[in-house]
This record gives sequence, C-alpha cells and structure tokens, in this order.
Amino acid sequence: MKMFKTIATAVALCAAFSVQARTVDAIKKDGKIVIATEGQFAPFNFFQGNKLTGFEVEVAEAVVKKMGVKLEWKTLGFDALLTGLAQDRWDAVIASHGITEERAKAVTFAEPHYCSGGIIVSIDGKTRTADDLKGKTVAVQTGTSYLTQVQKLTGVKEVKNFPQDTDAQRALISKRVDAWVSDKFVAKEAAAKNAKAGFKLGDMLFIERIAPAVAKGNTGLADAWNKAFEEILADGSYAAISKKYFNEDVRCTK
Repeated sequence: MKMFKTIATAVALCAAFSVQARTVDAIKKDGKIVIATEGQFAPFNFFQGNKLTGFEVEVAEAVVKKMGVKLEWKTLGFDALLTGLAQDRWDAVIASHGITEERAKAVTFAEPHYCSGGIIVSIDGKTRTADDLKGKTVAVQTGTSYLTQVQKLTGVKEVKNFPQDTDAQRALISKRVDAWVSDKFVAKEAAAKNAKAGFKLGDMLFIERIAPAVAKGNTGLADAWNKAFEEILADGSYAAISKKYFNEDVRCTK
C-alpha cells in the first residue's frame, strides 16, 4: 500500500510540474532546447576530455538540428535526471532510459531511439544465465531497469547498486561481486576496450526499448521530437551515427 501511495504521490507531483514545462512553441521562440544526460555511460553518452559525445549525444544533436533550434546540454547523475525533468530544470532527457510502466507514469516518452537490453557479465565465464545468478552477488547501477530486473530474480544472494555504471563495472573487475548487469552495447565496448579485465558476456537478461523523455503530458514537444527523429531515420543520418558507434543499425524494428 505504501508503495502505491508513493507512486501516486509522485505521479501527482509530476503532473503538477509538467504544467510549467516549456511547450515546443516556447522552445522555438527561445531558439534553444535544454537536454540532460549522464555523461558517464559510454558509448551512449560520455566525455572525451571536456567534450560530451556518444551515440545518444549525436542522435540528439541531429534531431535538434532538424527542429531548427540550438541545444544546451546538462550533465548529472543518472538517478536525478527524471526528477529534474519533472521540476522543469530541462526540457528533455536522453540517457538510455528503458521504457517501463512505472517511468511512463511520471514522464512522456518519445519514440525509442534504440533497442537493447540487460546482459549478464562475469569474469569466471560460468555465470551466464539468470539461473546462474542464484546465490551470487550482482552489481548494477542505481535507478536503472537493470536494478529492477535483477531484483525480480529469485535466489540472488545480494544486489549491490552503484551511483555510476562504471562503479558497478569496477566492482566486478575487483571481484567484489560475481556478475555485472548492464546494457549489452556498454558491456561489449567495455570488453573490447579492457581486454585485461577478462569480461565474459553471458545471456541477455531482458530486452527493452530505449527512449528520450519529456515532462509528463508535454505531447507537443514529444511529437516535434518524433517528427525530427523520423527525418534523421529517413535521410540516413541515424544509420551513419549508429554504424559509427556499433557497426550496425540499432534502431527498433516495428
């Protein structure tokens, strides 16, 4: 009961905040959209020196260019991104948020910009399946769907959550945990760039659709984003960005 009450309260607060959210017309009049991301989730959003880059960053920049406005980035901890969106601190968030029923109660999602899911990563190579996680300690990032999905499993000894996904990754490297669950593309890049760590990729724990979010009820902005996103799908911009980071097209198939 307490959980449902908390969710209801959060939804009510988000609804109240979303009244203040800037409309697409207000954004166009200002000439600038403010988008938040984490900046700690390579290859999707990360810093190269002082430059924010990554697949999601380039997709957002291409979309915003089609919308005809300038883009201002904000970067902060993953767990605070949707909270700040509800408080009208920025207009949109693009930070590998999987679409879930609970999140959809608090925000309005645009169309998914890629499909992926959570993959099990170990060093021993024997921890590959959901069954293998029984009796094991698993590392995940706070506030993610990876945390939620691992918590649903029966028999897991302990779920350790960390502020950043890189912290969860390091916990596996130092053998403080038996497995790490993260996005499959993040895990693939980590395995390729850090061969000495000895990461072994196991099974997909779940599949999900990943989408940008705007304030709850701000459908005008979501529609404008979707229109511009369709344009970068059609003109090949999306495919080029996807190939650059993954050597494949990661768009969701209908």
